[in-house]
Amino acid sequence: MCVLNDLDRFHLVSALIGRVPKLGPKAACAKQAIPEALLEHKAYIARYGDDMPEIMGWKRGPQTEGSARVRSTEADNV
Repeated sequence: MCVLNDLDRFHLVSALIGRVPKLGPKAACAKQAIPEALLEHKAYIARYGDDMPEIMGWKRGPQTEGSARVRSTEADNV
């Protein structure tokens, strides 16, 4: 239950957006969606006592064949 400890990806992304000034305008929509997602997640935890399945089962991994082409973010660091 990372959400209850503020260690989830919602809190991490929100902190990142706040610390990287260039992200401000680009990430405004995400910044607005984060509190809503957190409320939904906390309600799920209160009801079921565990993280939502899409959070618990999320894995970072290589792109599968047929998925979106990987784009380099190298130029974003300028």
